[in-house]
Amino acid sequence: MEKSEAVANENLRNGGGDGSICGYESLCQLLSSNLEPHLFEEVNRLILGLNCGKALQSVAIPEPAKALSDEHDFDLQAFRFNADREALREPRVVRVGLIQNSIAIPTTASFSDQKKAIFQKLKPIIEAAGSSGVNILCLQAIRELQEAWMMPFAFCTREKKWCELAEPIDGESTKFLQEYARKYNMVIVSPILERDVNHGDTLWNTAIIIGNHGNIIGKHRKNHIPRVGDFNESTYYMEGNTGHPVFETAFGKIAVNICYGRHHPLNWLAFGLNGAEIVFNPSATVGELSEPMWPIEARNAAIANSYFVGSINRVGTEIFPNAFTSGDGKPQHNDFGHFYGSSYFSAPDASCTPSLSRRKDGLLITDMDLNLCRQLKDKWGFRMTARYEIYADLLARYVRPDFEPQVITDPSLNR
Repeated sequence: MEKSEAVANENLRNGGGDGSICGYESLCQLLSSNLEPHLFEEVNRLILGLNCGKALQSVAIPEPAKALSDEHDFDLQAFRFNADREALREPRVVRVGLIQNSIAIPTTASFSDQKKAIFQKLKPIIEAAGSSGVNILCLQAIRELQEAWMMPFAFCTREKKWCELAEPIDGESTKFLQEYARKYNMVIVSPILERDVNHGDTLWNTAIIIGNHGNIIGKHRKNHIPRVGDFNESTYYMEGNTGHPVFETAFGKIAVNICYGRHHPLNWLAFGLNGAEIVFNPSATVGELSEPMWPIEARNAAIANSYFVGSINRVGTEIFPNAFTSGDGKPQHNDFGHFYGSSYFSAPDASCTPSLSRRKDGLLITDMDLNLCRQLKDKWGFRMTARYEIYADLLARYVRPDFEPQVITDPSLNR
């Protein structure tokens, strides 16, 4: 291998380096570095939108959190979504945090060492959130903490040994986070690989909702399971059976649309119909597959359903010892691709925050006035004009074996 190629590959593994797939921090950073300030301001308006008619405000970050960010080298940003002042309701401002992270040590290390290392890596980021007064904190999914944060995204390998990292609802990861929930009076959303010991050790992709007193409020299991490329998750678990629960916490009504569920508009809709004010989307997804979709889907959901959305993605490139294939005709490989981070918040008024880094761990803190949800419902009237009965009838007919599409054919085509 040529030296330049070796350096490029090493940069990719490390999640950075000029010329690599993740060679810039974020879209916002890329634009600000290459546009005149007045042009960047206008482009930012188009990309990020306006909150209550103004550019999104940044929020001062407490010094202890800044110190932790500097010491442990994670991206730290903070913003505020406002709502219009109302005559009859006081503002309902809640401080919400998202954590994105890479794995801590190589996938070849022992499972116990990998768990210990990820716990140690996350401690300063969680401490930064707690010391900043975050009320609700969401980690990434299974593969990501952003969707099973306590392990690598090993589902691409289809190797069953990774099942050992599954935990019961009240397992080691939950106990670890319960301490922080109590310490900081903080609700924590923890995506894990769940082992259901009461039902034959069945595995699920699950998000646990830990209350601000350290209690377990409930859980939600992933509704939609991908079978796309390296996403062979049905090797480990199947579609969830918990419906679309909304959890009423001390700080607001929250829900969790796990990873691949973001591609399903009805999944987003169902959480909205059940009254969610904030929906978290912990994910683990890579650049070649989904990066052009990433800034769009969650933001659309926030607009269409009049709630806030927190989108969290894993970061970094994870190398596995045994090569695997994707069923797409491409050669076997040892990594799934680059998890591009870029976690962000979207608001119901179409505004959104800049995203976190594409290559570094990070904590995104956002103050949001939940009054904005109802204000946008009143403004656009989506619920009132939705015509749910029409779609209920169509869906009821569609799931029947004798369904026939409503297609009207041009008579001239049959001549």
